[in-house]
Amino acid sequence: MFSKLLSSPTRSHLQRLPWRIALLLGVALMAAGVPARAQMYTVLHYFTGGMDGSNPSSSLTLDTAGNLYGTTYTGGTGHGGVFKLKHMGTSWTFGPLYNFAGGSDGDGPYLAPVVFGPNGTLYGTTYQGADSGCGGDNGCGTVFNLRPPANICRSITCLWDETVLYRFTGNADGGNPEGPLVFNSSGDMYGTARVAGNPGCAGDGCGTVYELTESGGSWTQNVIYSFNGGSSQGMPDSGVIFDSSGNLYGTVQGCFGNSGIGFELTPDGSSWTYNTIFTFGDQSGSCPVAGLIFDHSGNLYTATAVGSGTVDQLSVSAGNWMLNSYYDLSNNGGSTCGPYASLSMDTSGNLYGTTYQGADSGCGGDNGC
Repeated sequence: MFSKLLSSPTRSHLQRLPWRIALLLGVALMAAGVPARAQMYTVLHYFTGGMDGSNPSSSLTLDTAGNLYGTTYTGGTGHGGVFKLKHMGTSWTFGPLYNFAGGSDGDGPYLAPVVFGPNGTLYGTTYQGADSGCGGDNGCGTVFNLRPPANICRSITCLWDETVLYRFTGNADGGNPEGPLVFNSSGDMYGTARVAGNPGCAGDGCGTVYELTESGGSWTQNVIYSFNGGSSQGMPDSGVIFDSSGNLYGTVQGCFGNSGIGFELTPDGSSWTYNTIFTFGDQSGSCPVAGLIFDHSGNLYTATAVGSGTVDQLSVSAGNWMLNSYYDLSNNGGSTCGPYASLSMDTSGNLYGTTYQGADSGCGGDNGC
């Protein structure tokens, strides 16, 4: 399972998944004290692999009207797309917003969800597309923006207009972005690229944290940190988050025997200062593919993916981040491959997450579903 975790996603890998993949939403009361048996499970849409797409790999985004937005890695014209599920009474109506052509417009939005920017439009990344580099992976990825059509369209099947804000080259700027985008108070965007930057990590580069700033309608990319494959390890699969002081936090899964780290980037004028806040593997699980989240007290939470996986809490003690507690997921049924996605926390402080495999013994011999 570790080798699969460290490898880049390929269409052949994802196409081994069932060709009809259901988009699922657990309709649940999230208040404290509601027992698990009260949860209700509803299928909102079965993907057919046609123009509605296939292999949805990212999380969903909710708007203020209760509609859902998501991405598919494949399907559509063969290169994935962005979709909307409109909540209408007790039913949901599916509509594609954009299907990627696989060229300069991008190819294959992967783990990063689409997010709403300050202007109310959608922003996201594609794992491939644009430049023809990145080891023959059909391009190094893009950052894009989707806007509703200029002319009013009241049908859910109306396609939105795409603008590519940045095309990765796979060099010092990074390549193959996977993590979600995040905005600061000035409207600048921040994200991570899984490879390139500094040489190393089998020649692919170890990944970058980047900033995109807008001026006069165009966007400029600036790499604020390149992982080195050594002390800072590399391969960020998740995005970064801000604290209340404007510092950025994130994780890298590690590479080539490393166990993964949590890191902090602190703004210092026009530059950023890097600090490793925690090294995984000794006291906790290893390979934190999931990103970090804060609770209301300023504690950090993440999850590790190797083996059964763990859920970890980090808190500050005497100015240093320390492992405060962790939960081994093997204590609850023996997951065979732990969480890939970041955790979520409700207003009562309860944590929610998923495991990649485990539990049932089906799924084509993949050690559980």
